[in-house]
Amino acid sequence: MAQPVLQVENLTKSFGDLVLFDRISFGLAEGDRVGLIAKNGSGKSTLLHILSGKEGRDEGTLTFRRDLRVGFLEQDPIYPAGLTVLEACFHHGNRVTELIREYEQCMATEGHPHFESLLERMDAEKAWEYEQKAKQILSQLHIDDFDRKVEHLSGGQLKRVALANTLITEPDFLMLDEPTNHLDLEMTEWLEEYLRQAKITLLMVTHDRYFLDRVCSEIIEIDNQSLYRYKGNYSYYLEKRQERVDAKNVEIERANNLYRTELEWMRRMPQARGHKARYREEAFYELQKVAKQRIYDAQVKLDVKASYIGNKIFEADHLCKSFGNLKILDDFSYIFARYEKMGIIGHNGTGKSTFVKLLLGLIPPDSGTLDIGETVRFGYYSQEGLQFDEQMKVIDVVRRIAEVIELGNGKRLTASQFLQHFLFSPETQHNYVYKLSGGERRRLYLCTVLMGNPNFLVLDEPTNDLDIVTLQVLEEYLRTFKGCVIVVSHDRYFMDKVVDHLLVFNGHGDIRDFPGNYTQYRDWKLERKAMEREKEKQAQPTDTAKSGKVRLNDRRRLSFNERREMEQLEKEVARLEEEKRTIEEQLCSGTLSVDELTEKSKRLPQLNEELDKKTMRWLELSEIEG
Repeated sequence: MAQPVLQVENLTKSFGDLVLFDRISFGLAEGDRVGLIAKNGSGKSTLLHILSGKEGRDEGTLTFRRDLRVGFLEQDPIYPAGLTVLEACFHHGNRVTELIREYEQCMATEGHPHFESLLERMDAEKAWEYEQKAKQILSQLHIDDFDRKVEHLSGGQLKRVALANTLITEPDFLMLDEPTNHLDLEMTEWLEEYLRQAKITLLMVTHDRYFLDRVCSEIIEIDNQSLYRYKGNYSYYLEKRQERVDAKNVEIERANNLYRTELEWMRRMPQARGHKARYREEAFYELQKVAKQRIYDAQVKLDVKASYIGNKIFEADHLCKSFGNLKILDDFSYIFARYEKMGIIGHNGTGKSTFVKLLLGLIPPDSGTLDIGETVRFGYYSQEGLQFDEQMKVIDVVRRIAEVIELGNGKRLTASQFLQHFLFSPETQHNYVYKLSGGERRRLYLCTVLMGNPNFLVLDEPTNDLDIVTLQVLEEYLRTFKGCVIVVSHDRYFMDKVVDHLLVFNGHGDIRDFPGNYTQYRDWKLERKAMEREKEKQAQPTDTAKSGKVRLNDRRRLSFNERREMEQLEKEVARLEEEKRTIEEQLCSGTLSVDELTEKSKRLPQLNEELDKKTMRWLELSEIEG
């Protein structure tokens, strides 16, 4: 039986009148891999900060296993200016760095007090190897300039330094708050594989659903101040959560029906009541608590219509852009089509955001021309654009842009009504901006972008900090959006759902157009790598070739059964791909019942897993055949 790592009992946390969670309890055992899910503002990051000791609690107890080594990656790590990359790995105090500092103080003190015991502890903690381990992990994360100052790092580079800082100590219990934010796709997949192989207990907050599904085997959800636990991956959670919500709604509806009857009895009965009547009165107040709960239907509603867009969108003709020796665009030409949905991927620093800013006219090209259509109305969601006056109220942020929002077809909404579409209740609308969580700020920013009825949306990392419910609605909105979309994102699931083709930035001005979504691009890359490995094998001289005695029989051939298996795999892959396409169309049709929707949603991840296995087996056989 796995040893307990952490036990949380009756934990309560509130900020003023806002209660995040009320007397929640849960435990984690050795080897548990848990994803933490909740709507923005429900206290996900706060819970991690409480467990790490960075935030206090109102009530409750936390019990950690003795001598537990804990690692915590914050959502937005901060380091003092002036530190080098390597120094940053020693900055955030942990058991090993504190020991190294204690050892250095000992050596600087006359007589070297406690020298022998410090030597033993340094050996036990493997502290002598700490710097070397730091450099090794930094290199794996593609950070090789250890003397570079942290203030000169990009958001993605800083996140990787913080990640290295967290992983160096090889924690027994690891907490990650949005670990994939600012990481490019290659680094996300590296971290995914690292966590899958590591022997650790994991508690993680992430919006990346592929990452969640492949790393975690259990989901904890905070909803309406309560905690719910699901023994399964993200796909299983979706199914069981819907069952819980449906059952809760039935319970509330039944309570409402009974409540109306009991309310009539309460009004008719005299004040002086017997024992039975008092018992019924107490039961009435308990029933009232259930009946007053709202039926769960809180969801962002994106009904904003795009303004008309003509046939001419934009034409890029021989664009060039460089920053010193760093080449971003090199003789780039492209004609954007009407209703096109383009995804942009590539390593950090290859120029994705620069390309977007150049398109929007925020920076000029070095040479070449960019011709934008007259009907194009841009809506730009950027990382830098999230800037609000902290002392303004939410409603005033929107009213400063417009008191009334035109939705098209003669429909109009007031600023307050528009905010309610984005899950800002009338009470929340009168909160100050500084009280909003990171995800709520993102949602407010998205609200201000869509207010102008754009017909060309440019979204630079729109998924960071948004909760999964909001992401699902945003995905569906973009799929049916009657305009053009460019998305720069490292969220693989989001890209698969939204875009119809990719611009792949390989660096040094090398930009390739791929006709498909991210998963299709990844499969193509795997297949190409397999072909390249096969070519390398063929190019290497064998022992028989060196001796001049090459025999055809020396080369491995497919057996009869293997050849039959390969032919069968081709048929099965084609059948599974067709089934996947059909299910995806049905899920987007809006015509399925709840039971059918649940069944199809459950089948889809199974299909993806079967496709991956059969495709990889086909590639193995094709390498032999090649």
